[in-house]
Amino acid sequence: MKDTYGRKIDYLRISLTDRCNLRCLYCMPAEGIPQVPHEAILTYDEIIELVRVAASIGIHHIRLTGGEPLVRKGIVPLVKAIHAIDGIKTISMTTNGILLPKYAHDLKLAGLDRVNISLDTLDPARYHEITRCGSFDAAVAGIKAALEEKLDPVKINAVAIRSLDQDFFAFARYTIDMPLHVRFIEYMPVGNSRGVDGCGWGADDVISCEEIIAIINQKARDAGMQPLQPIDKDVPEGRGPARYYSFPGAKGTVGFISPLSNHFCSTCNRIRLTSEGMIRPCLFSDQEFDIRAALRHGDEGDVRSVLLNALAAKPGEHHEGGHARATTVNMNTIGG
Repeated sequence: MKDTYGRKIDYLRISLTDRCNLRCLYCMPAEGIPQVPHEAILTYDEIIELVRVAASIGIHHIRLTGGEPLVRKGIVPLVKAIHAIDGIKTISMTTNGILLPKYAHDLKLAGLDRVNISLDTLDPARYHEITRCGSFDAAVAGIKAALEEKLDPVKINAVAIRSLDQDFFAFARYTIDMPLHVRFIEYMPVGNSRGVDGCGWGADDVISCEEIIAIINQKARDAGMQPLQPIDKDVPEGRGPARYYSFPGAKGTVGFISPLSNHFCSTCNRIRLTSEGMIRPCLFSDQEFDIRAALRHGDEGDVRSVLLNALAAKPGEHHEGGHARATTVNMNTIGG
């Protein structure tokens, strides 16, 4: 399935819920979010039907996101049902990892292939501060559970925010002795939450991936280590846009996702489904297509039509290089 710019679109990201068991500073306010009426959220049966139709027109890869997807009950049967749909080749999940010790084994058996675990610091006190309530030890236990269940590759997503004062070199060194794939993601102009003050996204908090690479390499040299080397083979499996590097002899890799400083729009391969049943062709836009109505009041042809209309509306590129805020809703609603 190709869009109007000739890009192959085969990847659907599904937000199962906008709720989360953490309150990360850059994602949502301390008090959480307004409760969305239960009837506004897509049911699992509706999600399964949507995936079935999407698979019939060329979607082969599914990522389950949130909020935090593991706080929604019934996640294991959902993964099993999606895995059984003809045409679906991989299922992955983005999670904060807190509930993985409880669910990782059953998710693996149900058909989950791999996980991305959100982790923005390796300092326990700082982790609690960033998440406002989370336990670093619980997150580490989630990483260990994912590795034990061979949800491979296990990727660690760290959003790079200048005001969070993160130790990028410590993250990068994490990949030397463990088969983990740390990816740094530039802070994106999505929604109304920001950095340590929660008062709205700001360009001053953006750190480009090139600056992060320079910081890591300088600290590596200071420690008597060889710097990161770019790699173009043996990169971790996945559908994302990261550029990968590694330290010589390391078991894992260090990736960089640069939606602002180095647009990857020309290779974008995805569309997104919000928890309330809206298809978003582009992360950096509030344009949405209502597929919930088609699922509840239409037929398969109506669902297919919404998907194709959303695909036709997918822009050739976004224009956030000037750091304008791109959307009015936060990432927990969109699902990344």
